[in-house]
Amino acid sequence: MTRTNPSSATASPAASSTDFPAPDGLCAIHQPNLFPRLTTLAELFAADYWIVLDDVQFTHRDYQHRTRLAALAHPDRSQWLTIPTHLPEGRKTAINRALVVDPELSRRKTMGMLRQNYGASPHWPTLAHAMEPVADAFGSGRTAAVAETSTRVLLDLLGRRGQILRSSGLSARPGRSRRLADLAALTGARSYLCGTGGMRYLRTSRFTARSITVTPFLAPPTGIWTSGREISAIWALMALGPVTLTNELRAVTLRL
Repeated sequence: MTRTNPSSATASPAASSTDFPAPDGLCAIHQPNLFPRLTTLAELFAADYWIVLDDVQFTHRDYQHRTRLAALAHPDRSQWLTIPTHLPEGRKTAINRALVVDPELSRRKTMGMLRQNYGASPHWPTLAHAMEPVADAFGSGRTAAVAETSTRVLLDLLGRRGQILRSSGLSARPGRSRRLADLAALTGARSYLCGTGGMRYLRTSRFTARSITVTPFLAPPTGIWTSGREISAIWALMALGPVTLTNELRAVTLRL
């Protein structure tokens, strides 16, 4: 498949350009998640390319517009942070077409809940400053813009400098596994990082046909990773700080 240039990304603190890096890297393809869980953030941190899967169907009660914020001193206690979302085309609405209900109210609630849960952390000033682009993203009225930006700022804080593209700006054939393989091939990736959920349905033969290996992304089962599939990575960031958390993520990346 001939490479095509992606559409330019929404302004954000993370690097995103229309020039592809050198090939033979790791590619992750993932829907935009609101303040993603630690396992999701780690997968994107490890990838040389993150293709934001923004043109598939929006799913209510998923992480596209909500996340669990764990209490700083009690990570076993958490509460949902949800961005009320309107689907103008009904259930068939694509993620990048979903609209924030009352963006200003949602912005105030989001920022308020973050401060309420993590304002006591010594790392809060760093996070509060980083959240400015997220607050600005509510002005777009798009849930996906807020969710994508929330992930970008966390990756930025952790020093991740990989490429970020969007599936809506790339050409690929239909079919779940075939499309993912085509998207990964556009980056020249040698390997596709796949979470445990994706491994249940993925047809790896689609990737083998494009000379791409499928690498399961498995996070450690202990320590901060114990609740890594349930709560937002913000808890780990505020509990450990950017430097320590970056080292944790790099240790996982080295295993790939």
